[in-house]
Amino acid sequence: MASQLNPYLTFGGNAREAMEFYQSVFGGELKVNTFGEFGSPDPAVKDLVMHANLDTPRGYRLMASDTAPGMTLNPGNNVTCSLSGDPGEGLEEVWAKLSDGGEVGVPFEKQMWGDTFGQCKDKYGIQWMVDVVGS
Repeated sequence: MASQLNPYLTFGGNAREAMEFYQSVFGGELKVNTFGEFGSPDPAVKDLVMHANLDTPRGYRLMASDTAPGMTLNPGNNVTCSLSGDPGEGLEEVWAKLSDGGEVGVPFEKQMWGDTFGQCKDKYGIQWMVDVVGS
């Protein structure tokens, strides 16, 4: 396998819902495993996501989990997922879906450097930048 850099998102109990949302945005195959499937006897976490993996038709891979037992979730703005591509690759539709129900920080519009760009926080609190090059 070639080396890859994959965003790994952590949620506070709604990882399955979030990953199903991202599957509706990007398409692809979603695999979800719970803590219970991996042998956790704790009924409080047995149905929580230990690992989810979404592989999309465009070659994106997005991974996630719910906060593991004994760990603390510290949401913040120190990580942003960035998508860039050419016009006609569907990033306009991706932007519309990601920003729907979220908070738009930078509207998706033509920017001074010539690209159509927007920045938002989706309804799950994940930061996204979408850039359509030279559009």
